[in-house]
Amino acid sequence: MSKPSIKTLGELKKAGIVSKSIKDELRDNLINHIKEGTTVFEGIHGYESTVIPELERAILSKHNINLLGLRGQAKTRLARLMVQLLDEYIPVVEGSEINDDPQQPISRFAVELIKQKGDDTPITWLHRDDRFAEKLATPDVTVADIIGDVDPIKAANLKLSYADDRVIHYGMIPRANRCIFVINELPDLQARIQVALFNILQEGDIQIRGFKLRLPLDMQFVFTANPEDYTNRGSIVTPLKDRIGSQILTHYPKDVATAKTITEQEVKKIAGDYSNIEVPELAKDIVEQISFEARESDFIDVKSGVSARMSITAFQNLLSAAERRMLQSGDTATTIRLNDFRAIIPAITGKVELVYEGEQEGAAKVAEYLIGDAIKSLFITYFPKIEKLEKPGESQWFQPIVDWFVDEGEFELYDDLTEKEYRKQLDSITPLHDILQTYQPNVEDAATIYFLKEFILWALVENEKLMKEKFTEGIQFRDTYSAFLRGI
Repeated sequence: MSKPSIKTLGELKKAGIVSKSIKDELRDNLINHIKEGTTVFEGIHGYESTVIPELERAILSKHNINLLGLRGQAKTRLARLMVQLLDEYIPVVEGSEINDDPQQPISRFAVELIKQKGDDTPITWLHRDDRFAEKLATPDVTVADIIGDVDPIKAANLKLSYADDRVIHYGMIPRANRCIFVINELPDLQARIQVALFNILQEGDIQIRGFKLRLPLDMQFVFTANPEDYTNRGSIVTPLKDRIGSQILTHYPKDVATAKTITEQEVKKIAGDYSNIEVPELAKDIVEQISFEARESDFIDVKSGVSARMSITAFQNLLSAAERRMLQSGDTATTIRLNDFRAIIPAITGKVELVYEGEQEGAAKVAEYLIGDAIKSLFITYFPKIEKLEKPGESQWFQPIVDWFVDEGEFELYDDLTEKEYRKQLDSITPLHDILQTYQPNVEDAATIYFLKEFILWALVENEKLMKEKFTEGIQFRDTYSAFLRGI
């Protein structure tokens, strides 16, 4: 739809355009989407049968909404997507500070202008993309910031007394009249500021500095809050919670497949084309499994949450590690290697809150544990479980690999190996080929085959059948017995 050509109140009336409240706009447009089987919440994955139905019911009920959940659960994104449920353009009295509806003006400026000019009152058109306002709640926010205050400079310039309502400077909320207004991290807002929202939510009006001023604002409020904030930094005062129509609980992805979809979607937006870097599906699974392990780890404060941003930044680091190696080696294409996962440690350490035990271990060590736990968890979906103990006279399926290390000694994988050198190195461990033929016979993709070979070595380390040691240029694998002797 192009911008309407109507320029005056009279033309608006002749066109038969009838005003409606923002909550009616949202409701009517949502009804159309539901009837047509479409959604405006594109790109939101894992909420199809949980959060989105609850959000749609809240919109149909014309409720103000509180999205309650841990960090990285797409709360703000959901609020921003609600803009797509607004009408594309709405008429506004030209020059109005608070987006006055020409047919239902509420500010003194608009009322007097329409009284003076009548049907010749000029109007302009506001696009829905401009009908979204957002404020991060911080302790320094004042009532003047969000509601408004008397402006002494305006009073002096207009030569008006402080008793005249024309000296008022409107805050963010009145200026967002007929818009979606989001307050992020609501519990961080001081209690006295939260109290200032009571009238706006219940009666839809504002009070400024004792003025007998009633502005019936037309707004859709969306609040976001983190449950952790309720105890750590503040709380939502009970009367304010009572005035919020629907509180909707968000959550993290419930399975690796959904998490993987989210990560790939977000990485493509940022990283662009990485077609010359092949990423085995198992590598993507490990990236996501790390987050799942972190949410269950005894070293990490689960109440703080583990954001989906951790997987996104980890995947970016993984691609960057492969790209850097490719540039150094002169290869035109490469594949992700398990050794590249060492590069994601900086992406993990900045995204998790450690408990006391985690602080004792150190953030980098905890990150290494998470990578190891992810490998161990996914390993049993590809290969038989590795038992801690064996019956006398029996050997397990991986024994030929251990025997190879006993006979051949140390095995080193350098970070800067070309793709050809990397594959040649792994091919030298001949039992790996036989094991893949036995347990993964249908895998034909070369990138996946070599990733699985390295995956087996790392998994044997996690199950204490081999030893792994980092050094500046790469990693070294040894059998546990020779490593024990070296330690002595």
